Amino acid sequence: MKKSRILYSILAIFLGLFLIGLAIFKDLWVLIYGIPILIIGIFIFFNKKEDDIEKIKGHKN
Repeated sequence: MKKSRILYSILAIFLGLFLIGLAIFKDLWVLIYGIPILIIGIFIFFNKKEDDIEKIKGHKN
């Protein structure tokens, strides 16, 4: 796992959770941003194909 992928995914997950929490207590329209950011963060965290692509791309014969 690349460190940058972990960093950005955790940042996106926390930002999404923060926006969802803000939507619960303040404005409901913030859910429009919070839910997609949370889903993207989870997708980035569990995406293993990106590491395989980088290995293949870096491999030279």
